[in-house]
Parts: sequence; structure tokens; C-alpha cells
Amino acid sequence: MRGQHPRPDFRRSHWQNLNGVWQFGFDDDDLGIDARWFADAAHLERDILVPFVHQSALSGIDDGTYHPILWYGRRFESLRLATATGRTFLCFGAVDYRAEVWVNGVYIGSHQGGYTPFSFDVTPALKSGEDNLLVVRVEDYHDCDQPRGKQYWKESNDRCWYTPSSGIWQTVWLEERAPLHVQSIAMTPNLANSSIKIEAQLNKHPSSPATCAVEITREGRCVQKATIQAHRRSIEWEVPLLEDDYIDEVHYWSPEHPNLYEVSFSLEGAGGTDTITSYFGMRSIAIVDGQILLNNKPFYQKLILHQGYWEGSLLTAASDEAYVQDITLIKQMGFNGVRLHQKIEDPRFYYWADTLGLVVWAEMPSTYAFNPVANKNLLDDLRQFIERDRNHPSIICWVPFNESWGIRNIYANKEQQNFAQMVYQYIKVLDPSRLISTNDGWEQVESDICAIHDYQSDGTRLGELFKDLDALLRSSAQGRMIYASGHSYTGQPILITEFGGVAFSGDLEGVNWGYSESVGSQEEFLARLKDLVTALREEPRIQGYCYTQFSDVMQEVNGLVTIDRKPKCAIEDLKRIFSS
Repeated sequence: MRGQHPRPDFRRSHWQNLNGVWQFGFDDDDLGIDARWFADAAHLERDILVPFVHQSALSGIDDGTYHPILWYGRRFESLRLATATGRTFLCFGAVDYRAEVWVNGVYIGSHQGGYTPFSFDVTPALKSGEDNLLVVRVEDYHDCDQPRGKQYWKESNDRCWYTPSSGIWQTVWLEERAPLHVQSIAMTPNLANSSIKIEAQLNKHPSSPATCAVEITREGRCVQKATIQAHRRSIEWEVPLLEDDYIDEVHYWSPEHPNLYEVSFSLEGAGGTDTITSYFGMRSIAIVDGQILLNNKPFYQKLILHQGYWEGSLLTAASDEAYVQDITLIKQMGFNGVRLHQKIEDPRFYYWADTLGLVVWAEMPSTYAFNPVANKNLLDDLRQFIERDRNHPSIICWVPFNESWGIRNIYANKEQQNFAQMVYQYIKVLDPSRLISTNDGWEQVESDICAIHDYQSDGTRLGELFKDLDALLRSSAQGRMIYASGHSYTGQPILITEFGGVAFSGDLEGVNWGYSESVGSQEEFLARLKDLVTALREEPRIQGYCYTQFSDVMQEVNGLVTIDRKPKCAIEDLKRIFSS
């Protein structure tokens, strides 16, 4: 289950997947530590299919009740190392929310953050030629100080908040690394110079100069090779790319032409060689005179809001094909991008967005409290999010806040305004190459984009709202001021980043929720969609939109497809509306 390599953008060849059936148990009374469950998994009497959470049917448990402490255990054979000096690292894609790890009863370490990856060198704890015991203890409380996104913290779902996902929900694996190895890589394309800037961080300071070689290929043909000496933990160099067409920029990445370059990094140092394969796209995103340019050309964004939930498996896609299906459907409907809403998605989604050609607005899951603990948690996860995913060409915009969630008093509260602006500047330090929508929706502060949410259900009324944009930008939408006190519009590109939300479901007796009154037929649904989209397209200063939303999720039935991805109307009819 979920057997593909979890990081196509940062892959080592020698690895071992640990997904599958694990032992599992709840620990509601927090007895496990004192009872030393970490030394013997006999207390874990249930089975769970990793990487699916206990709240999901696909896990084999399907228990959606609140259990704040979970234990996992499994036995595994040691990774057969390719070199005598290799180290075995235990890697987790994501565990929600705080994880502690033991191997053969030896405490390995902990990690906090429900959406971000972590790894440990477990070499000293392993028993060669024997079964090894891996035990993981997880805490996931109904705590609004932690980035939750759409995971609800009460007993029953409500409005557009859903069943939470606790515990291991992404792939677990072993991989071999050299004693001196690459910890992270940042690749920034420079279209003006036809080059790629590479910044690599090593896991430690080299005891003697190491050699880092990079080879870039496209469709199997070598484009460039380069070598640099590594004298410290940080390496930086710029590699020119040779084009074989001097007329058209045919190798740029775009939704229409998702061209990718393959790249191999080899770090040769004391103790062995560390080799990583990755890829990048030659792509730029910029604002010039208030207009968004993709690869130096005007780019009208037709985005769809995507919650990233699946029936039976919640936050975890049941298979790699599920990502391909979603992206294919979204493109067939006429959209060129997606706003991944309130979720740091599995890296394989971004890989398929890169490969198939779909731009992505990458959004932080919100905390729902403003205090030092919540702020630190958000900053920690945000940094790890950007460090992991900044090489994906599909990602063109970071969204740290949505609709003032977690900063609910930002309109007049200077401390919250300062925090949001600090986050904006922090992202600019971590990744200056992308756009930022700081507080998407309303009560905005410093931001690259003016992002407005409005769920008017009638296209005529929506059109009237945008007829005098200058007046609108000084006032409100959805009853909330578009700019926070002391802030105002200064010429940013204007996008309507949430609208629509039309509820449409055949289950008239169920608990159905949407942003506007529901429709009763396909004809009414299509007419409503057409009127709303037409109202936005008729205003030339609006440079894009994001329709809410791609799929139904539990009680929320405002998707263009159902939760099991069945279109509510003919794909051709939707494409005529959204591709116009």
C-alpha cells in the first residue's frame, strides 16, 4: 500500500518502505510510558494499515472517536547497506501531531508538527541479521494551538470543518545515507540568465573538503555538468543551461507545457558518496506593474479550491493514482491551477502537479489561537513546509493565513498585524522567488496579492459588487473589511480567491452545507456557475479567481464532483464555463 518512493524530488536509491500492517493501540489513560510499551509491542493488540489513520475506514479500524494518545509498533529487517560506512535513517512523511520514536527499546527522538517530515539516524540501535522493533507514540489533542487546518476539534463536524486525522498518515521508510550527506537542496531558476541557482545544505561541517557534482539532463540528454568543492556546510553555485532551440523558450515549465529537467547530485566526502536525484522546472512568477506574469507573460489564473480529503481515507490518498485522477479532472474542467486549502499535501501530489502541469497555491493549515505557543508552532511548520517543497515548479504562491484564522483580531490588533507582516517577510527570506498572499480573503496587511473572498450567490449581484473596484477596495466583502486598519490597496494584482460554493446534492434529506442556497438540478447548477464566472471575467482588473470547490467533503456539498470524484455535470459543460 502506497509503495512508491515518497519523495520523487529528493530521492536516494537505497531505501525500504515500511508501510503496511502495524500493531496499534489507544492509550487514553496515558499508561504506556510507565508500562514500557516502547520495549515490547505486546500491549498493542489491534492491527492498523499504515499510512492510514484510525479515524479512516481504510486503516481497518474506522474509529472516529477522540483518542489523544496512540501507539504503533512493527518489526522490520535492517536495511541491507550498500556500503560499509553507510548509515540507516528512519524517515516519516508526516505524523499528526507529536511523535516519539523507539527502536529496540532505545529512545531515538521526537518531532512535533502534524504535516511536516522528520528522520533519525537509527544505526546504533539496530540489530544486524535480526528483527528490529520500531515503536511510535503519538499525541494529538484537540488543541487549537497546533496547525489544524480543516481538522475539527469538537465531537461533531460542522460547516466546512471535518473529521481529524491523528497519527501516521504519510509513508514511513528506511534509507541509507553517507556519514556526510546532503540535508536539503534549494533550486531557483533564473530565466534571464538561462541558469539554475543551487543551494545545498550538508548535515555537518566537512572534516576535509568534499566534492559535489551535479549532472542535469532533459529527456535523457545531458544538458550540463558542474563540480564544486564543499568547504563548509553550505554550498552555493549557479549552473548555466544550454538550450537547443534559440527561437522559442520550449523548455520553460507551464501548465500547458510542464517541461522538467532531471538532476543528480553526488557528494563525495570522507566515508563515502551520497547521491540524490531530483528535478526542476525553468519557471518564473513575478508581478510587473500590478500584473502577474508566468515566464514573463500575462497569466490569468483559473484556480479551484481543493481540500485534499478522500472518502474512506481522509487526508491520505488511497493510492498514487488518486492524485493523478484529481489533477486530470481539474484540468479537464478548464482550470489551470489549484489552491490546496488548509493542508500541507503529500509530496507526491506536488510531484504530479509538476509532471502533469497544474499551478498550486500552497497554504499553511491554520492554528485557531493567537499566543506564543501557537505562533511558534505555525512558524516551525511553515519553515519545514517551505524547505521541503520550494523546488516544485507547480507552486507559485505561499498562503500563510486564511480569513484571519488564528489572527482573528487582526483588523485592529497591532500585535497580530505585526505578526502577519513578520511572517510575510520571513517567507521572503526563505523563498524570495514566489508570490505571497498573506491573509487571503480580507483584513489584509502587507501582501503581494489583493485576494478577496465573496460568496454572493447571484451573478448579477456579484457583478454589481465589482463594478466600482476602487470603492470596494476601501470597504468590505462578505461583511469584512478588505484591508486591516492602517493598511490600504497599493496596486497589487486583484484576484477573487474564493467564490461560488454552490451547494448541489441529490441527498435532500442529508445534512448538506454550502455557502449559498442549494440548487435542485444540473441546469440550475450550470446556470448559477456561468453567471458567477461571467461576472468576474467581465471586470478586466480582476486577474484570476479560485472557485469553491473541487469535491464534496462530508457535510459540505459544494463540490463540482462528489467525494468519490463523480462529476455532478458533464465535464464538457464545466469546461465551457471555466475555460472561457
